[in-house]
Amino acid sequence: AANPKIFFQVYWAGSRDRILARVERARAAGAVGLIVTLDWTFSHARDWGSPTIPHRIDLRTMARHAPEAIIRPRWLTRYVRSGRPPDLTVPNMAVPGEDPPTFFGAYGEWMQTPPPSWADLAWLRAQWDGPFLLKGVIRVDDAKRAVDAGVSAISVSNHGGNNLDGTPASIRALPAIGEAVGDQIEVLLDGGVRRGGDAVKAVALGARAVMLGRAYLWGLAANGQAGVENVLDIMRTGIDSALLGLCRSAVTELRPADVLVPDGFIRRLGVPEPQPGGATGPWPARTVGE
Repeated sequence: AANPKIFFQVYWAGSRDRILARVERARAAGAVGLIVTLDWTFSHARDWGSPTIPHRIDLRTMARHAPEAIIRPRWLTRYVRSGRPPDLTVPNMAVPGEDPPTFFGAYGEWMQTPPPSWADLAWLRAQWDGPFLLKGVIRVDDAKRAVDAGVSAISVSNHGGNNLDGTPASIRALPAIGEAVGDQIEVLLDGGVRRGGDAVKAVALGARAVMLGRAYLWGLAANGQAGVENVLDIMRTGIDSALLGLCRSAVTELRPADVLVPDGFIRRLGVPEPQPGGATGPWPARTVGE
């Protein structure tokens, strides 16, 4: 009701039937676009100092977090007025006829599901007649396979680098992917976008738009809707400032030359390169500049 152009993000968790049930539930709720997120590996290690994620809000969890809640009276008051403890289930992962799973219940289902093949993605695309975005593309050859699978858009993304920390930043892979498939599908970017200038750089280097994750969540956690609006205002102001500094009046005027790209910055992963003796290999090990 609040946004008639909502997208639903689906993870490849469970059988085809269960995935399709979630997709149909989203369609019935009014979703017009689908985002399939694949840029996440089966790594489940946690860095030193990572906070514990509670399974549910029980007496032990309340006691552990009581000191933090007491020093945040406004936050605590909102929950007291709601008449119930925070709900830690994952409603978007629910299948019709079942209760929403807990975070670890959803995570466990995803962990036990084999990664999808390109045939699986083509099947899911056939089930959805609206915009279909594949999130997690970092290689040129995968971008071309995504086109073959029928997607209408991709997001160049490395999932924030939290699965394979040696993966190049999304912005470094963007120009080569945009050059390869940008005239066939929409190319977006996510990962590392923290200010308006980052969005301007991405658009100049071939992205149609960027996606935000952490930034708006920080605003939401700090001050609800007003916090999200504040984050968007900051982003908008940053975009305007960057455009002014580049003597551009709109993002549609941006060109690659507006961004200083040093030699060796762009990564053309998945592009065959000449090898000694005239052979080509699909796994370039070196950085290639423009």
